[in-house]
Amino acid sequence: MRAFPIATRLAALLMASTLLAGCASIGSSEEEETDEFAGVAERELYEEARDALEDGRYTTAISRLEAIDTRYPFGAHAEQAQLELIYAYYETGDWEATRAAANRFIRLHPSHSRADYALYLRGLAAWQAGRFSLERLRLIDISKRDLGASRDAYSDFRELVDRYPDSEYAPDAEQRIVYLRNVLARHELHVADFYLRKGAFLAAVERGRWVVEKFPESAATRDALAVMVEGYLGLDMRDRAREVLDVLIDNAPSHEQLRGRTFQPKHVEGETLSA
Repeated sequence: MRAFPIATRLAALLMASTLLAGCASIGSSEEEETDEFAGVAERELYEEARDALEDGRYTTAISRLEAIDTRYPFGAHAEQAQLELIYAYYETGDWEATRAAANRFIRLHPSHSRADYALYLRGLAAWQAGRFSLERLRLIDISKRDLGASRDAYSDFRELVDRYPDSEYAPDAEQRIVYLRNVLARHELHVADFYLRKGAFLAAVERGRWVVEKFPESAATRDALAVMVEGYLGLDMRDRAREVLDVLIDNAPSHEQLRGRTFQPKHVEGETLSA
């Protein structure tokens, strides 16, 4: 067998050494990155996190708080670090991380004195996730959008008020509940109106009934009754339509679809109904 020239073998050895050095360098770099807080005491990490929070350096605070959560899960500052991590995520606009951290805190510490705060921030994160930049300018109606996040916010604030009625966050949660209740109810009515236009009268009636049952205090309830009247007319169930019409007249005699005691449908052609 022919031997490789010495120069060739030396070149191969040098190349292998270079590759090994590169691999070692990469491994060392990854280890250094992973061990950024190696040997740093819990108290020191917490103090750095607190200073960063007070200065508004939330990304820095998050890195320290996450390190405490990972390295000292049962330490003296563990619970407070988990709580402040929720706030730090919220301040960076990471709504998903905020809700995940809040869920975890509530699950691990259901009887904690600040559990109401965690629940409040969970609701606020969903509230923010459901907002749209043009909403305040009234250029769009968010009730026509996908309201999954707003439903989560409503549930969170409702839970807060029910579980912690004396919480300092309960009054604000109650105000947000009123707003969200109206938005969610209007959204259901937009869907019901779509069903009426498509001739899906039973589906429209069910949407109207859902608003009346779930959001009886909403201003949209009167329109929900009108949807039900029209839906029943479309189904040729005039007796049921008349029953709902009586309720509509009693509660909203000046409703736009009423002419005295006669109901004027929007989408069911050639049909009127008198109480």
